Amino acid sequence: MEETLNKTILIKAENVCMCFKKYDNKFTTLKEHVINVFNKKKHKAKNIEVLKNISFEVEKGKSLGIIGHNGAGKSTLLKIVAGIYKPTSGSVSVNGNAILLNLGAGFDMEATAEENVYLNGAILGFTRKEIKQRFKNIFEFAELENFVNMPLKNFSSGMISRLAFSIAIDINPEILLIDETLSVGDANFQKKCMEKITQLKENGTSFLFVSHNINQVKNLCETTLWIENSCVMDYGKSEDVCKKYLDYCNNLSKN
Repeated sequence: MEETLNKTILIKAENVCMCFKKYDNKFTTLKEHVINVFNKKKHKAKNIEVLKNISFEVEKGKSLGIIGHNGAGKSTLLKIVAGIYKPTSGSVSVNGNAILLNLGAGFDMEATAEENVYLNGAILGFTRKEIKQRFKNIFEFAELENFVNMPLKNFSSGMISRLAFSIAIDINPEILLIDETLSVGDANFQKKCMEKITQLKENGTSFLFVSHNINQVKNLCETTLWIENSCVMDYGKSEDVCKKYLDYCNNLSKN
């Protein structure tokens, strides 16, 4: 009983379902669209279930890996936790500030790296003075000190990833939602990111980590949620869930 009472649950999802509407009628020309409007024809729409009855919880200082094939609903789930999407049914309770980190999200590609740091800082609720105090650390961690005044449109995907990660981790977030960001960049930077994540975990930060890198999931996350075809295939200890997923992938490749 004492162990249960001492738990601090930062994220709790209960029977989360998410549907998007898919419209059958497609118009290839403006003329077709105008004719449809005057004839008052309605688009035929059907619901596509992206997530079905997803439940999990994440404790303070713990990490949950989310794995599955492309299109399984992993990124959609992160956006629900971040508050970008509202689930069709079910509920998600988030006790803390959740920051969604995915490649290039919230960046202005025409602006410089410096301008984007201030822009992202403002979005996260920091004053210009507070961002200025973190400015040096952000660029040093990202190893981009020589590219401060370069427009982001001239950055490689790895450089953008490094900048995005550096901004997010420098503010010591309560909850960090990582969508494949650590899969971009060289091995040394990935190692540095994992070390920083471990440090943040020790300080109480919780993580949701979407990745196709199963070794990273096993190393970072105590528990893993495996989603396939919008449904939970397994949920539990990372070592066990990841093994089942790899076995599943191997069987698919043989067929």
